[in-house]
Amino acid sequence: MKNTFYISSITAGILMSCSPQAPQEKNSRNISKPNVLLIYTDDVGYGDIGIYGGEVPTPHIDVLAQSGIQFTNAYATSATCTPSRFSLLTGEYSWRKPGRGVAPGDAPALIRPGKETLPAVMQRAGYHTGVIGKWHLGLGGENGPDWNGKISPGPLEIGFDYSFIIPATGDRVPTVFVENHHVVNLDSSDPIEVSFREKVGDRPTGTENPEKLTHQWSHGHNHTIINGISRIGYMSGGESALWRDEDFADTFLKQTKKFLEQEKEKPFFLLFSTHDIHVPRVPNERFQGTTDQGPRGDAIAQLDWSVGQLMNLLEEKGLEENTLIIFSSDNGPVLDDGYEDNAAENLGLHDPFSNLRGGKYSAFEAGTKVPFIVSWPKEIKAGQTSTALFSQIDLLASFAHFTKTDFNENQAIDSQNKWNTLTGKDKIGRQWVIQEAIQGVLSILDTKGYKYIAPKDGSKLVSWGVNIETGFTLEPQLYHLKEDPQEIKNIAETHPDIVNNLKTRLDSIKR
Repeated sequence: MKNTFYISSITAGILMSCSPQAPQEKNSRNISKPNVLLIYTDDVGYGDIGIYGGEVPTPHIDVLAQSGIQFTNAYATSATCTPSRFSLLTGEYSWRKPGRGVAPGDAPALIRPGKETLPAVMQRAGYHTGVIGKWHLGLGGENGPDWNGKISPGPLEIGFDYSFIIPATGDRVPTVFVENHHVVNLDSSDPIEVSFREKVGDRPTGTENPEKLTHQWSHGHNHTIINGISRIGYMSGGESALWRDEDFADTFLKQTKKFLEQEKEKPFFLLFSTHDIHVPRVPNERFQGTTDQGPRGDAIAQLDWSVGQLMNLLEEKGLEENTLIIFSSDNGPVLDDGYEDNAAENLGLHDPFSNLRGGKYSAFEAGTKVPFIVSWPKEIKAGQTSTALFSQIDLLASFAHFTKTDFNENQAIDSQNKWNTLTGKDKIGRQWVIQEAIQGVLSILDTKGYKYIAPKDGSKLVSWGVNIETGFTLEPQLYHLKEDPQEIKNIAETHPDIVNNLKTRLDSIKR
């Protein structure tokens, strides 16, 4: 295994250049407002981080976990990114209304002005709020974003004071950054046009011009080529605004430093939404070849470095003691998600799935069980491990409780106050969590470890070639995860009472 520790020292100078609500927890003691840094990663599996058993070194993330609480029973709400991000920010399960699945690059804003959100809560609580990195929640009005004008509504209309984002994902057009309401570095004489239905412009595509590719596509990513990589969707124009994938991490860190300089009188809330380790996996040249796991492993190394740089930046500004840092992922892992980067062939002993069944897109555990780390040196004792059941959807109500800020419970209907769980005082957590797979298939997991997956008529494997089990079957599924974490033995037939209880609860929550 190659060592990646040296990277931090070499590059440290770069920054210098609904459902009925469960019982809510009682009030916690009054504590001065901490800064809040929410590091939200992309497609990082439960087993991808060193302290969770990963073989790729992640020394900075490991230190973060050792300085606070490592959760071993925490969940994203969905096995795909747009729904999990929607639920995290709104406190409402994305499946409650149609149209909240994985968004195309030109989707209109999925979170509309007036909708209750976590950043709006923090803003009302006196925080300077920002989002930097991947967005993938749509932009603009009903007809989508105006790439050549003012892009609104977007993050600024739902509680963020500052935003610097990629509109969707790295594998979708348009391949540009958007700062607040406008595309960065756009030349008005070279307007952007985007289509997910037909080819626009004369840029080469992955299908027509494979000889121009530096990264070969495997399925579904064969449209406009930008930076040697073919994407989902077609794009013309915007030449001066195009990103270089290799610079994502550096760019996001540079903008973070800028954000921290904007407002010094208020505490900050920052959603730092990394592109790592989503496809295309094109880490900076500094990281290429630094692990034994190929581009996917190198992207993990870059992610870890980014966390280290964030921690260094806080320390430089004297903010490390009173900054609450949360590290987690939007869903579980996937290997071949559209590009031939030999992720499966290069795994070696590294197991992103942590011996769990399924993965991204799946109803099985690897789809939504994710790393979850909380550090707050001023108030949280170091070296803790929590087995409490926790869902990312509870961040909104938890921070509203802590900051003594009212929120619209009729909109954030699914968020529960779990502040004591988040800070290590409560070791039990939720009584149940809801998991969403592709095609809207829902599961419910209770605190005793019983998991019910609703019946679904569908293929056994995700249909577009990622080699991941869907978890779909016409029969009800029940697993006892405390005895069977790999979900091998379906005990539904022998425990009809438990199946009925969990199904009834799930149906009640859906209503």
